[in-house]
Amino acid sequence: MTTRQMRPIKDTIPLQEARDIIDAILPVIDRRERLPLLDANGRTAAADIVAPQDVPPFTRAAMDGFAVRAEDTFGASRFEPASLRVLETVYTGQMPTADVAAGTCVEIATGAPMPAGADAVVMVEETERDASGAVRVFTPVYPRQNVGRRGADIVRGQAVLREGDLLNPSRIGAVAALGLTDVEVFQRPRVAILSTGNEIVDLGHALSPAQIYDINKYTLAAIVAEHGGMPVPARTAEDTMDDLERAIDACLACDALVFSGGSSVGERDLMLDVISRRGEVLFHGIAVKPGKPTVFGRIDRTPVFGMPGYPTSCLSNAYMLLVPALRRMARLPPHRTRIVQLPIGQRIVSTTGRHQFYTVRIVGGEALPAFKASGDITSMSLADGYIEISASTEIVEKGEIVDVTLF
Repeated sequence: MTTRQMRPIKDTIPLQEARDIIDAILPVIDRRERLPLLDANGRTAAADIVAPQDVPPFTRAAMDGFAVRAEDTFGASRFEPASLRVLETVYTGQMPTADVAAGTCVEIATGAPMPAGADAVVMVEETERDASGAVRVFTPVYPRQNVGRRGADIVRGQAVLREGDLLNPSRIGAVAALGLTDVEVFQRPRVAILSTGNEIVDLGHALSPAQIYDINKYTLAAIVAEHGGMPVPARTAEDTMDDLERAIDACLACDALVFSGGSSVGERDLMLDVISRRGEVLFHGIAVKPGKPTVFGRIDRTPVFGMPGYPTSCLSNAYMLLVPALRRMARLPPHRTRIVQLPIGQRIVSTTGRHQFYTVRIVGGEALPAFKASGDITSMSLADGYIEISASTEIVEKGEIVDVTLF
C-alpha cells in the first residue's frame, strides 16, 4: 500500500473571491415544467401570464346597501331624507332583473353585480326602511361611490406575471383570479449530496467502534430543499479512488454535486485527486473560520462543491457559499437575512487573517458565544444566529455592538 503524505492547504482565497469564482461558472436552470397552481408557491415563473379577461368581470357593489341613481340622493339629510322604492334584492352570485329608474333602488350585497341604471351604492348604515317598505336615504352619494368597476383590478391584456417573477401568495392569487389552474415554472436544480468517509454510517444502522452517524447529508439536504433545489442523496462513498469515482459518476446526471469530507489535508482525502483527474479544481481553501478546507471545481460541466466533513464547518459554508449559488441556479431572488444589533456578552479573540463566522445565542438582550468546535453540530443547533468577524479584527470586546444574522 502506498502511503500518501499530508497535503497542507498552502494558499487560501478570500470568501468574496470564492463566491465570484462560483458565479462565473454556475449554470442557471432553463428547464421548464407546468405545475398546479396549488403547488407553485416559491417557484419562479417561466413565462408571462397575460389576462384573458377583466377582473372583476362585471361592475359590482363595494358595500352592503342600496344601488341608486346618485342624482336621486342629492340634498338628502337626516332632516330631509330621500325616499326610494325598492325594486328587488340582489345577492352575490345573482344577476339583477330590474333596471333602476328615477325614484327607485335595489337592495344589494357587497360583491353583487350592479343593476342597470344605478351608478352608486348608499351604505345600509345611512338608510332606514319605512312602514311602506320604501327606503329613506339620509346622505347623498356621488356617481361611482361604493362601486367597484369592471376591470378595476386587472384589465384584459394586462401582464399579471412576468417570466422570472417569484410566485408568492399574492401573485398566486392574481393568477387564480384569471381562472388558471396551472402555471409554467422553471424546474428546481437537482443537487446530488454525497458523504464520504469510512467512518460515516447512514441512519438506521448500528455504529461500529470509531464510526459516527451521517449528519451532513441531512443538513445539506435541508439547505438545498429550503433554497430552491431538489436534494438527491447519494450512497456514502468509501475512501478509495475506485469507490469515489463510482459515486461521482452516479451524481453527474444532477445539476450540481455537493460532497462533504475528503477535502482537508489527510492522507486519505482523495476527492481532490478525483476532481483533478476527472475535471478541474478551481479553488481549495478559503480564508474563513470555520470552513477553511472547502473545495470547488467542475467535472463534465457539473459544478462540484466540497464541504468540510465537520458538521459545523459544513453547514456554515453551506450558508455562505451554497445558498447564494443554489438560489441563483434556481432563479430565486437573493436570500433575505434578518439582522439585529446587540452587545456581545463575552470577549472574543479571533483568528487574524481569516474571516470568522461565530455562532451566538441571544440571552437577555446580549449575544453570547455558542461555538464549541467545528465537529459539534450543537454549535449551530443551539445558536440563534452568527456574527461575522473580519480577517483584520483580532478582538471583539465585551459590550461591543455587533450585527447578529439570525438563522
